[in-house]
Amino acid sequence: MKFAILGGSFNPPHNGHVKLAESALSLGYDRIIFVPAYQSPLKPAGQPESALARAEMVFASISGDRRFTVDFCEIEREGVSYTIDTIGSVTSRYVPEGKTGVILGDDVAVDFGKWKDCDKIARDSSILIANRNFGAVDFSFPHVRMHNEVFSLSSERVRQTIKEGGAWRSLVPKGVQEFIEAHRLYSGDGYAAAAAASENAPRYCPPPAFPCPAAAVENWARRVLSLYRFAHSRNVALHCADLAARFKIDADEAYLAGLVHDICKEMSLAEMLSLAQKDGRPLSLEEEASPALLHGRAAAVFIEEQLGIHHKGIIEAVRVHTIGGKNIGELAKIVYCADKIEAGRRDVDPELRAMAFGADSCKDSDELYAAVQKLLHVRASRR
Repeated sequence: MKFAILGGSFNPPHNGHVKLAESALSLGYDRIIFVPAYQSPLKPAGQPESALARAEMVFASISGDRRFTVDFCEIEREGVSYTIDTIGSVTSRYVPEGKTGVILGDDVAVDFGKWKDCDKIARDSSILIANRNFGAVDFSFPHVRMHNEVFSLSSERVRQTIKEGGAWRSLVPKGVQEFIEAHRLYSGDGYAAAAAASENAPRYCPPPAFPCPAAAVENWARRVLSLYRFAHSRNVALHCADLAARFKIDADEAYLAGLVHDICKEMSLAEMLSLAQKDGRPLSLEEEASPALLHGRAAAVFIEEQLGIHHKGIIEAVRVHTIGGKNIGELAKIVYCADKIEAGRRDVDPELRAMAFGADSCKDSDELYAAVQKLLHVRASRR
């Protein structure tokens, strides 16, 4: 797959950000990676404490859209991040086809020559310069000029409009509007509460009635899980959909399985055990040694009882994603593998990701499943 990075403060994300990402897709990219800054060197005030809230708003703005994802590498690094480091982090984890695209507004590109390792950025990535009504830019590095629709819109304008009590709701995606209203952002001291809500779980929210759009399940999962757990689940869902499409099974079902596979991960052990025992299966040796593994079995019961998901393949995939099993279905193998190699994990053997997504990737789910199990077993034996 071909990836492009769209970084920024996203304080808040607005309709222009989403439209810009869509324009980049037209250049042949398969997925755009939104990278919220922990602290922008250009906008240092009032950002670190709002990082999780801003990241959650980006998730809210792309809900259900598999063309987009969110990466936390700059938030996890903290402080001011440099683009060269972000490119290196993304490239090492996403196994991109060709050079990774880097989207820059023409207002930012004018100072690109002053950036850290600007020559290396230009050499190792494809620079995409977007129109921001800045005018002609003398840019001497290799680049592609985007022909995106220009929006006279900025995050600062959204914030100011909210503060002044103006009409702002049409300026942002619906999910962002709901998040801003729920946490009273930009009109009071709402960041502390929003950040706490994003970081902690569980949070109660009535589950949607299935069948329903994937975006509805995704929005619900984002509300009941901590943000990092949700980010993991969504990454797994994207990997599941990508692998399913390649192995010729239903990508929508795979995406749904990925979204809900960890839905009980943040429950207490007592809650997990109570749910898991409903499936009538005895505890395995692995589950006895590590009861937290029961979150897979608990989730399989939960999604059937609470979400109304009765698809046998999805239920099996969720149930066995922790330890796998013999003679499991193709979807179960995909969810198992995606969970172990998702792009947000920092301790994954690059060989595993290459087997899943590289140029010489595995030809079918059986081959990938066997390879992942083998390498994980070898790694565990070395501990």
